[in-house]
Parts: sequence; structure tokens; C-alpha cells
Amino acid sequence: MSEDKFIEPENQTEQSAPDAFEVEGAEHLTLRVGTNITQRRLDKYLGGRLSNFSRTMLQKLIVEKAVTINGKSAKPSTKISPGDTVDLILPPPPAKEYIPEDIPLNIIYEDDDILVINKQANLIVHPARGYKTGTLINALAFHSKQLSKGSEDFRPGIVHRLDRNTTGVLIIAKNETAHWRLARQFEMRQTKKHYLAIVHGTPDLMADCINKPLAVHPLIRERFAVRPEIGKEAITFYEVIEKFRGYSLLKVNIKTGRTHQIRVHMSYIKHPIIGDEMYGGKFVYPWQIEDTEAQPQEPLISRPALHAWQLEITHPATNKLMKFEAPLADDMQQMLEELRKFRKAK
Repeated sequence: MSEDKFIEPENQTEQSAPDAFEVEGAEHLTLRVGTNITQRRLDKYLGGRLSNFSRTMLQKLIVEKAVTINGKSAKPSTKISPGDTVDLILPPPPAKEYIPEDIPLNIIYEDDDILVINKQANLIVHPARGYKTGTLINALAFHSKQLSKGSEDFRPGIVHRLDRNTTGVLIIAKNETAHWRLARQFEMRQTKKHYLAIVHGTPDLMADCINKPLAVHPLIRERFAVRPEIGKEAITFYEVIEKFRGYSLLKVNIKTGRTHQIRVHMSYIKHPIIGDEMYGGKFVYPWQIEDTEAQPQEPLISRPALHAWQLEITHPATNKLMKFEAPLADDMQQMLEELRKFRKAK
């Protein structure tokens, strides 16, 4: 975990996908063909249903395999029948003009189709209410010569996202074809993503699956919670890879990609992530780790200790399986070093 790198995967066997719901911008639609529709070309049918997309655009989506009929790829001329199910992954709408800002990007890998970065902490992926500048989108706008602009407005190419204070691997599409193909991989759970998290305590089981549905917290709209009655499926796998007195380093995979999923699930099993005050985590100070007298100090880490460590995708142009790895940020690495020095498990 000492340097940014692209790793040649050991094999290209079947992949699992943790991030089906982290897809950013692209929209997944399912259409059921009515009983009065017979022998109509797929592109013409979609043109009638989606009047805000040109027929040329829809034909390109079909060719790029972003459209399926009953789960199978099709051609623009494929005839549809009553009862057919048509699934589409639509590209994001053109983005508004954003202010370019010279925000440094830690680039792990780049070619003509994709850009992979190690996202730093305190960086919002895209502008939102109250955050119009200082985001990853603003940084990408500054580097716009490396990305597609679409037909009119700048398209930033964000395929998935990480929380503001989660560091690690993030992939960006540099053209529309790459965006659609990557979005489909995330949507169909064909990617692999591994996180590292430092949590309070040590789980009873060294490895386990947490399968608890999540939904918006009933009282606090900014939070999420385990809610079996209305929640959406959320599946998290964890493995304890290093134990300390009072703390643990976990490797975490997510089969689904709900907002705050890892943070909520770790809190649910009573092992919240260090620094995650929203979900019960506490700040940890050097004097606590060293078991010395309390004194005024800065916390070892002032954000949730969560890092997107590895990402495995199929390259959208070459179809080659690619694996990317990002080292831990300095604050999380320092936290681990302190734990290894003063809190080694006996």
C-alpha cells in the first residue's frame, strides 16, 4: 500500500460487483412493451417512448449494448413483441458549465478512454447545494482537454462516486462510449471494489456478511439506517486483516452500493469506523493510543477512516481486465502506524 499502481489481475474469471447503485449520472430504465405493439423496430420504438433523445443517439446506445431485450443484446433493427422487457442505460444529461479550478489530481492511470485517480479527503465529487466550487468536477473542468465535452456542454465523466471524506480509487470516463460501458458494468455488478476501514473494537467473527436493508433515517434526513420494513437490499462482506487492542483494520467488499452503506453496517454491528461521528465513531488522539495522561492534541484522523483501496473493471475499449490500487492517505497510514507501535494485540 505504498504507491499508486495498476495491477495485472491474476486471472480473468467471473467477477462480482459491489457497486450497482453507485452509478453516477447514467439512468437505468425498464420498459414493458404493450400488447398493441407488434413487429416494430427497436430504435423506432425507443424513439417514440423517449422523445428527448434523437434516433441517432438511441441507435448508438443500442450498438454500444446499453440496451437489451429480455436480457439479451439487440440491434437497432431488432423487432420487438408484446410483453418484451427492454432495459436501457441512458447517458447522463449534459452538465452545466462549471468553474475550472487548478485542484491537484493524484492520477493512478490514464489513457484515451479512462482516468483513474486516488481521491483525496475533503473533496466532494460534484457540485451540490452550497458547494459550487472546490469539487472534483471543478478540477476536471480545469483538465477538460483530457475529457469529452459531448455535443454541447462539458461532460465531466463521473461514473461512480465516493463520500466527501472517503479517499481512494475513483474512475472517470473520458468519452461517452467509455461512460456508457463503465456505467453498465457498475449497474450489472460486474466490478470488484475493496475498501479498507479502521474500526473501534474487533468483531466476534473474523469474517462475515452483513445483509441488512438500508433507507433514509426516519428522523435525520442526512443519515441512513437499517430499516427492514422499507429499506433496499444492502450486502457488505468484511474480513479482519489486522487486530489491535481496542481497534481493527478491516477489508470490506460491498455487493450493493447504497449511500453510506459501509459506515451504517459497521455501526450496526457495534464497530463503527474511527472518526465517523455521524454513525457513532469517535475521534482518536495520540494520548489515548499511547495510554498516557489526557492532553490537548489534534486527533490522529479527523474524518471517517475509510479508503477505497482497489477497483477492478473491464476496460471499456480493450475489454481487458484491469485492477487499480491506491495507497492509504497519510492520516490513515499514521493511524495504523500508531496502532502497530502502541496497540499490538497480545
